[in-house]
Amino acid sequence: MKIPVLDLKRQYQQLKGEIDSAIDHVLESTQFVLGPEVQLLEQEISQYLGVKHSIAVNSGTDALIIALRALNIGAGDEVITTSFSFYATAESVSLVDAKPVFVDINPQSFNIDTEAIKDKITDKTKAIIPVHLYGQPASMTQIMAIAEEYGLKVIEDCAQAFGAVYYGDCLECHKPCEDKEGIIGKYVGGIGDVGAYSFYPTKNLGAYGDGGMIVTNDDSIAELATMLHLHGAKKNYHNELLGYNSRLDSLQACVLRIKLKYINQWNQARRNIADTYNQLLANNPNIITPMMTKGHVFHQYTIRVINGKRDELKEYLANLGIGSMIYYPIPQDQLPVYQGQYTPNPISMKLAQEVLSLPIYPELSLENVVEVAQAINNFS
Repeated sequence: MKIPVLDLKRQYQQLKGEIDSAIDHVLESTQFVLGPEVQLLEQEISQYLGVKHSIAVNSGTDALIIALRALNIGAGDEVITTSFSFYATAESVSLVDAKPVFVDINPQSFNIDTEAIKDKITDKTKAIIPVHLYGQPASMTQIMAIAEEYGLKVIEDCAQAFGAVYYGDCLECHKPCEDKEGIIGKYVGGIGDVGAYSFYPTKNLGAYGDGGMIVTNDDSIAELATMLHLHGAKKNYHNELLGYNSRLDSLQACVLRIKLKYINQWNQARRNIADTYNQLLANNPNIITPMMTKGHVFHQYTIRVINGKRDELKEYLANLGIGSMIYYPIPQDQLPVYQGQYTPNPISMKLAQEVLSLPIYPELSLENVVEVAQAINNFS
């Protein structure tokens, strides 16, 4: 591909000196697991996000699973989430023996439709997992209000949204918002009871392997999550719970510490690219471009192809050497693992046939952005 959907090599080449030096330092130290690099990353993530506690784990999926366990969610419980997300969101709920309950999405934000959440609440409902999909913060004011009204916990799935800032629920409004909950201007992850991050290499803040982080402002949740990610023990060989071997290694931590210094710059570059795409595609009648909200960090730039030719457009771009991806072709609740268990959510089903994510990464040149947009506009 002459314009791949993602090019991690360009970023590495820019940071090669810093990253190679940091890796060499870890190799020389021989402290590969639970070393000072991990502790420093946890401290720096907490400082960046403005949260009290950060617990490094080995994946975003484990971050969700351990968060659920730390909130004492398990067999017989129900957890409300979006039908339009990567499977790890629902899988995590199922893996703690709880039941995922799926809500449809808002077609503008791609996030959970808060107006539909209350209809799914039962006496078994224990939590809501909003997903900040593609880097767009979910409607947290409404979600937190619902959670307070019904006594529910909130776990933010921030796998695609490191550095995203919540500025209010009104997608098209850029006016100052009345901040009843004291959450306007906060980074996602620090709004609900727990936030779960992924550091998979493709993420805005990505490691060179798997990795994740649990963040919370609750001391008791942090204590339990810390135990759970270390085999259920507060100290070695005194295991109190059935936990997990879920540790971020020092090599990944040192890479993430380097990259964290650049995350705001990179996220702004993504926003600039998205804004350019939006301008160049604005007059295409077959395309709906994503909302340019203030706190969006555009992990993906995802258009909707509304003329029924999404797959043909994807193939057309590939033939021109332009990469693209479909996130996601099947809603979570309609995957084979849940076959026949859930009635399809109509908007999620519709968008699964329309969405197409275009190349977006901080190093993408303006010339490449223009070439991609022109190719789309020339497609008929």
